[in-house]
Amino acid sequence: MPNNLDKVRQRLEEREEQLSPFASKSRNSKGRMKPEELSPVRLEYQRDRDRIIHCNSFRRLKHKTQVFIAPIGDHYVTRLTHTLEVSQIARTLSRALNLNEDLTEAISLGHDLGHTPFGHIGEEVLNELHPGGFRHNEQSLRVVDLLENNGKGLNLTWEVREGILNHSKTKIIDIMGDNWGASSTLEGEICKISDAVAYINHDIDDAVRAEVIDTPNLPEAAVKILGHTRSERINTMVGDIIISSWQVRNPDSLLQPAIRMTPEVTEATEILRRFLFRHVYNVQAVRRKARGARMVLERLYRYFLGRPEELPSDIGGTETDRRVVDYIAGMTDQYAASLARKLRRQG
Repeated sequence: MPNNLDKVRQRLEEREEQLSPFASKSRNSKGRMKPEELSPVRLEYQRDRDRIIHCNSFRRLKHKTQVFIAPIGDHYVTRLTHTLEVSQIARTLSRALNLNEDLTEAISLGHDLGHTPFGHIGEEVLNELHPGGFRHNEQSLRVVDLLENNGKGLNLTWEVREGILNHSKTKIIDIMGDNWGASSTLEGEICKISDAVAYINHDIDDAVRAEVIDTPNLPEAAVKILGHTRSERINTMVGDIIISSWQVRNPDSLLQPAIRMTPEVTEATEILRRFLFRHVYNVQAVRRKARGARMVLERLYRYFLGRPEELPSDIGGTETDRRVVDYIAGMTDQYAASLARKLRRQG
């Protein structure tokens, strides 16, 4: 039987050439930190996506908090389900705009690999404790570059690594605009905006499920434009992004290609975001559980900082505080809590 694998890659490359002129093509990639032989059946961004899906850090996302710590119920969003929702929204946008779905999916699946246990409170605690600070997007890049694959890293392409690093906005509450560090690819920008679309909508559903808010209390100014249900709101946002970014498909457009929303939908989305901060993320019941998570992480950090010899051997590096942070950031909620209890019993 003849071996036609060489023709598979050729067909995939020809298919990529049919994408928008503004799409990122594998043949134009800036490459990997360590050169590798090309795959006969997968292009470069496909390989990156697959490496992320098969890595341990991706699996652990299923036991990491999104917003609500240790909720009672099976349907709350975890860091893994959030990641999958981001990927789905991002793929829809990429396909509609004729951009590179493989690159978009790889960035989306890898963007939160460095997130801590206990959601953003974990990031907040490690940022306070570690002298060098802590941001989950930077940690995600450390995961794929240095920590995964027994310290060898995943050796991803430059475009995926850059998209992972730049997916996260600053702390300034601004859904779009100049305060958001731009990615060098439109696929990276799609991941960034898809992240916001996903978390705003599933966090509302989780808050209703937890009886922190009621759906009728959502801001009328936002609901009137975006819709009353999660499905309606996501459809409105995604459709608006496609229409507003349509020049990405048109090389003759006089507009600079960009991934954007209309001002009206941007403002409605920002109203929902501010509502979540006031009525969900910072409410007393949520912060009360966060205090317990804070105690767990502080105990772990102090313990291993004083006993670096007890760190796992596969946590590489020479700086003790950096190794401690890498170890804690990789833990699931359950593992961090059980380990802290064990250390407390030991005295």
